[in-house]
Amino acid sequence: MATKSVVLEVKEIALAIELIELGARLQLLEAETTLSRDRLIRLYKEVKGESPPKGMLPFSTDWFMTWQPNIQSSLFYNTFLFMSRQARCEPVHAIVKSYRLYLEHMQLQGDEPVLSLTRAWTLVRYFASGLLQMTPCSRCGGHFVAHAHDPQRGFVCGLCQPPSRAGRTRRSSEAATAEG
Repeated sequence: MATKSVVLEVKEIALAIELIELGARLQLLEAETTLSRDRLIRLYKEVKGESPPKGMLPFSTDWFMTWQPNIQSSLFYNTFLFMSRQARCEPVHAIVKSYRLYLEHMQLQGDEPVLSLTRAWTLVRYFASGLLQMTPCSRCGGHFVAHAHDPQRGFVCGLCQPPSRAGRTRRSSEAATAEG
């Protein structure tokens, strides 16, 4: 009977805690650690002080195609690619590091992050399964999230050609009203 390494178990628990603190859902924790479901639930309750949320994970690639989620998802995924390739991080650690950088960038810009850790993880899985691809913008040259097998020629990103109502949120409308 093989015994489980205490050091490996501690690393798994530390990873689970880090993921929980970043907002990971239970399904993500189960997929990325070897800890039992019961142990993850107890750990989640201890870290967050509440039970993990129930419900299904995001399941559509279409969410990543809308204007603001596409820009922020593209930012995250480009960072993830760098962490995976240049920094040679394991996928889950590349996701965590990239997500932390994404949150830091959003905070520095004064923007609300639209990408949760679970959505970021799902995005990486969609790329791994071939549902999404990175497509270069024909104007700025940046690489953006797009459906797999969509034509790449002539693609213009949401930064170079924002939709007519881009940036018009309730918060920006209220701020404009308060200033005027």
